[in-house]
Amino acid sequence: MKITYVATFNSRDIKSSNNWAGTGYYIPESLKKQSLSIQYIDSLKENLVTKTVGKFKRCYYEVLSKGTYFKGLDPIILSNYANQVSKELSKIETDIVFSSTITPISYLECSKPIVFWADATFENMLNFYPQYTGLCEESIRHGHLMERLALQRCKLAIYSSDWAAQSAINHYNADPSKVKVIPFGANIENSFSSESIKGFINERASDSCKLLFIGVDWVRKDGDVAYQIAKNLNQSGLKTELTIVGCQPIFETVNSLPDFVKVLGYINKSTSSGKEKINQLIAESHFLILPSKAECYGIVLCEANSLGVPCISSNVGGIPTVIKEDINGKLFDFDNNINECCDYITNLFANYDDYKNLAISSFHEYESRLNWNISGQKVKELLMSLV
Repeated sequence: MKITYVATFNSRDIKSSNNWAGTGYYIPESLKKQSLSIQYIDSLKENLVTKTVGKFKRCYYEVLSKGTYFKGLDPIILSNYANQVSKELSKIETDIVFSSTITPISYLECSKPIVFWADATFENMLNFYPQYTGLCEESIRHGHLMERLALQRCKLAIYSSDWAAQSAINHYNADPSKVKVIPFGANIENSFSSESIKGFINERASDSCKLLFIGVDWVRKDGDVAYQIAKNLNQSGLKTELTIVGCQPIFETVNSLPDFVKVLGYINKSTSSGKEKINQLIAESHFLILPSKAECYGIVLCEANSLGVPCISSNVGGIPTVIKEDINGKLFDFDNNINECCDYITNLFANYDDYKNLAISSFHEYESRLNWNISGQKVKELLMSLV
């Protein structure tokens, strides 16, 4: 089976800044490992017309102050991408056209089956993520049209979460028979044995807590809640350390970092040294904490589980597909209060065998469903049914 993987960005370079935190790279790699032949049509370009139209419309809406124009949703832009893909497809043989986003395939006229594997619909994103908030009416219309066309054209619409899949069915009236849910895997390639993971767990102290926050967006991922939880745990008597990776924290209530907070900045896990450092930080932590206000999936949750680390996160977006209550972590409504979360952590330390069992169970969730090998196998089964 020959699969043509289509992307607007350079999907072959894991270091590319547009490569969806590496997910756009790992998706085709997961299919290659299932002995599927992958060829690429990516790094699509804008032409002079699309660039000019985009600049004009952006300025027009800025002047009128009637919302933000999002050029990536405009049919002129999307049609240009589709034309580039169509031109390249005419030169090659393929069985399936596959994409990790709907951007290059929404307007694609193609005789071959089209499949995408995404983490959200436009309806999911609208007024959920900052860049999709306050859009002009034209961009909103374009976004919904893009989603409807992609769902009409595709043979399979695979989503990483139930949240996204239900949006496709309920909001866009997608045929439920072609909407599937397959979680993404961890964007870290680990091959640790169960015994190694148990060793990591046993090395964690039972009388002090290490929390790890990983994210480039302190505000959207609500790092301040992570700080407040660490502060409250310390005040309640459980010595707690919060390590922050990926961003510079913004504290509204303090002028300097308290002693229990460590800020390490950005670590590039696409390098061997960066990967080793991230693995070390996760392995020695008791919990990965991600109290996001908005999150389509949360790859970092899978990465934490890959090293036997349970996750503390919020009950929003696609996170509930990743984190199962008291199996590989716990979800909370942080808007109301954080005391419930603090009590949960404190009780686990008071009954430390329960924590160890949760940590082991977290690794089993990674092994059984939150890794790219398992996900790739499931996608391959679906693709085989199309040809």
